[in-house]
Amino acid sequence: MVVEIKEYSSAEEIAENLDNKISETKSTLGDYLRRLDDIRTLAEKSKKIREVVMKLAGKKAVTESLGELSIGNLSIVLDANPFHELTAIEEVVRSNQEKLLVLQKTREALNWLDQLGDTEGLRYLVVENDGQPERILFKLS
Repeated sequence: MVVEIKEYSSAEEIAENLDNKISETKSTLGDYLRRLDDIRTLAEKSKKIREVVMKLAGKKAVTESLGELSIGNLSIVLDANPFHELTAIEEVVRSNQEKLLVLQKTREALNWLDQLGDTEGLRYLVVENDGQPERILFKLS
């Protein structure tokens, strides 16, 4: 989590920055959703093949461990399969959906700034948390 302060010269500049972030997030989300569809199909095929092979071999399906290793805050998956990738992409998709929702709500909340009119000499200091505005400070220069 990175918190930073960015300075803008107008409300329009803040809105434009938000619009760009919304557009980028939508594009990223679209890419991940396409990947999610592809990997979900692969994971389903893999599951079916595994079930057929286990049935032919006369074995019962065994719930296998994830083969996960934790080193500090980092999790490492050994011998990752399509299900591991599916889980990872689903997490990324949820995160991007939440980010998009927050950005869109923030953009809606800023609509009143468009009505300020002449703001010559006013600077906008925006406190952003991971690129998402949390607070706007009006500062006279």
